[in-house]
Formats: sequence, C-alpha cells, structure tokens
Amino acid sequence: MTTAGLVLTGVGALVHVYIWVLESLLWTTDRARATFGTTPQDAAATRSMAYNQGFYNLFLAVLVAVGTVVLATGATAAGASLVFAGAGSMVAAGLVLLTSDRTKTRPALVQLTPPLLGVVLLAVGLAA
Repeated sequence: MTTAGLVLTGVGALVHVYIWVLESLLWTTDRARATFGTTPQDAAATRSMAYNQGFYNLFLAVLVAVGTVVLATGATAAGASLVFAGAGSMVAAGLVLLTSDRTKTRPALVQLTPPLLGVVLLAVGLAA
C-alpha cells in the first residue's frame, strides 16, 4: 500500500509540474490559453499572477518528491510528513477550485484525485 500511495502522490506531483509549466512558462501560448480558457488579452493581463501561482504548484510537487526520497532512505516520519503536506495541499487546492467554479470540475478532479488516493493508500500502508 505504501508503494501504491507514493506512486499516486507522484502522479499528483507530475500533474502539478505540468500545471507549473503551463502557468509559469507557457501562460500566453495558444496551448495554455486553450487549457485555461483565456483570451490573449486576459493572458497578458494575468501573466505575473499565473507565473506566481505556477510556482505554488511546483513547490507542492517538490514537497512530494523530496518526501518520497526521504521516506525511501528510512526516515519514515519526516518523509511521510512531507508527502502528506504536499499531497494534502494538492487535494485542498483541488477542492477550492471545485467549490469556487463548478465549470472547473474536470480540472479540479484531475488535480485532486491522484494525490487523494495516494494519501489514503500511504496512510493505510504506514499504519499496517
């Protein structure tokens, strides 16, 4: 269960790295604008905000990645704490998106489902 939990939280981390790329590096491109439903004018006006927000997503992914490595080295409490903090924040952010704009249900579920399942499986695995 622990391995499955780490794999799923890792998937969540990869999703958040992808979001970082879109928000922080590609925000004004056709691809990012299509993904987020923005016009060229909206993208230009919100570029600095998206750049900042993208880094939040990257930092959550880094927490999960570092926690996974730390856990693998045998420091279970420290590693699990980092994974739970990063993945739990991913779930919370997905819930905020879901409750703030129902038209964003699909992206919210993409954002929150892998880390949620991962947190549950990791908790079960560590409790065993």
